[in-house]
Amino acid sequence: MARLALVRRFLRLSRDVRGTAVIETAIVAPVLVSLALGGFDVSRMVARQHELQSGAADAEQIILAAATGAATDTTTMQSVLANTLNIPNDSDHIQVSKVYRCGTDANTSSTPCGSGSSQSTYVQVVFLDTYTPLWTNFGVGHAVNYHVERLVQVSSEQVA
Repeated sequence: MARLALVRRFLRLSRDVRGTAVIETAIVAPVLVSLALGGFDVSRMVARQHELQSGAADAEQIILAAATGAATDTTTMQSVLANTLNIPNDSDHIQVSKVYRCGTDANTSSTPCGSGSSQSTYVQVVFLDTYTPLWTNFGVGHAVNYHVERLVQVSSEQVA
């Protein structure tokens, strides 16, 4: 008799659906919030990469415009790029340097070519940045380091 009452009580509880929505929400809500925050962080990372790539394209145009005039000093170019692109003017965020390619050599050098060879002069711009996603606060993943580089040829000549 007690056994039959216990079975009836169990059957009645198994048909009771009150509160299931609350339990399902408690299980699903944290997953949805995590996905939303992750998506937000990923979109910010992609947007920053796009900003740096656009900045590099702008830098190329600025360098080419400056190279046609007399302002080919790398310090001046770095200041102009930093002001134009609204980034800090320090070596942690932007680096501008002249590099040279001698003859048909595939490698570039920071020193000019010797006499009697053809020399191509380039301005190399490197944008550096770091983004720390929200999820690193929870011990997942690490900061993302950006490194966007442009090499712009400004002249080609025969070294005397």
